[in-house]
Amino acid sequence: MSINSQNVLDYPNNNTIFMVWNFKEGIAVKEAFQNLCALISNLNNSARTRFPDARASVVLGIGFEAWHLLELPSPVPKEFETFSPIAGAKHMAVATRGDLHLHIRSDAFSYCVDAASAITDILRTVAVNAQEVHGFRYWDSRSILGFVDGTENPHGEDRAYFGLIGDDDPVYKGGSYLFVQKYLHDLQAWKSLPVMEQEKVMGRSKADDIEMPDGVKPSNAHSALANVGDDARIVRDNMPFGNIASNEMGTYFIAYASSFQTVKKMLTNMFVGVPEGNYDRILDFSTPHTGSLFFVPTFEMLESF
Repeated sequence: MSINSQNVLDYPNNNTIFMVWNFKEGIAVKEAFQNLCALISNLNNSARTRFPDARASVVLGIGFEAWHLLELPSPVPKEFETFSPIAGAKHMAVATRGDLHLHIRSDAFSYCVDAASAITDILRTVAVNAQEVHGFRYWDSRSILGFVDGTENPHGEDRAYFGLIGDDDPVYKGGSYLFVQKYLHDLQAWKSLPVMEQEKVMGRSKADDIEMPDGVKPSNAHSALANVGDDARIVRDNMPFGNIASNEMGTYFIAYASSFQTVKKMLTNMFVGVPEGNYDRILDFSTPHTGSLFFVPTFEMLESF
């Protein structure tokens, strides 16, 4: 029997709503969660029928504490845990609570709104919304900093290899580890840098997205530290978001991975540095305000829940 994974392997869409929910204390939540699992399957099935060309989908991730609260299967996925902060000498990858994560995307923003509304109708009595971020496609998949985002993403069969759990954890095969961070950028400081200096921070050319040669790229460039090898990759679905008037512009970093250790190594390289102290210079302009790990079950698992 083939495994029906949630839609973690698709590419970023034009419109996205990210939602993080935390269960309220002292009330029964299991029935609402079961209703949510049924809704997720329904929303995806409906999207395939009604909007076959809109690339519309909803992906549900479950946090470690929530997994136990809901009495979901034990033992848990091999690398599933509560994310702990990763602190360097200057910057920190913070850890924040997240019980449920919803990744809603579609070419039609109307679908995102209706899906988020249906999800909220189920969760509002049992959970508190901790984050709602509306992402958008910026030009040719650029972050709000002006550089193309996701250039190192795997493609073809590699996308499933790096994005979905395989035979090493057969009970959870087809699932995925989901890690998210909400970054806010200091755009005034960033824009004050000449383009040549911005390119040194990123390790790539700004206009045509060409990576600098190793002999030219600074050792603390983002592309030097965030990429941890061709054999250890993740599926990024990052999206820019923000409020222009308040200057709260940022990037919602979202990674689906077959191994959370890959994400950990990437974050350690960025925040602690290689060698220690040689941290990712992008962090001088981009600050993470959240950091949460979730597990994305297959549709078969959702039905069993």
